[in-house]
Amino acid sequence: RGAEILAEVVGFAMTSDASDIVMPSKQGAARAITGALRDGGINASEVGYINAHGTGTAANDKTECAAVADALGGQADRVMISSTKAMHGHCIGGTGAIELLACIMALRDGIIAPTIGYEEPDPECALDVVPNEAREADVSVVLSNAFAFGGLNAVLALRRA
Repeated sequence: RGAEILAEVVGFAMTSDASDIVMPSKQGAARAITGALRDGGINASEVGYINAHGTGTAANDKTECAAVADALGGQADRVMISSTKAMHGHCIGGTGAIELLACIMALRDGIIAPTIGYEEPDPECALDVVPNEAREADVSVVLSNAFAFGGLNAVLALRRA
């Protein structure tokens, strides 16, 4: 139909922890990440950027960092991860769509959105969180994490078109 292809959705996974209504589960989030990689036929070494669910709460952020580390293993240290919620807020159902735009921007324009308001490193989240300033980088595979109350976890894997 002549439409411009922005990115290719190559993988998806969803998990449900069905445990605590507000406390996130590292295992459930990690299963969603590994499931999206498996669905897309993606090796952890291909992932260049992750748009984190990143709510800015201690429980969510340390759990998500641990899940990324578990899912990506030794590759987690070289992947850029940021949360854009500090810039656009948590728009509940609309948040995933906004975060998908940050992922498409990373793929198409080579701009990695920052985690703004980052003041000091957290030893329980020793990943490259792209602190405070956008970064230019050439990435060809990105993940978008969306985690919700009750342990509902969804991860999209996208590849440059």
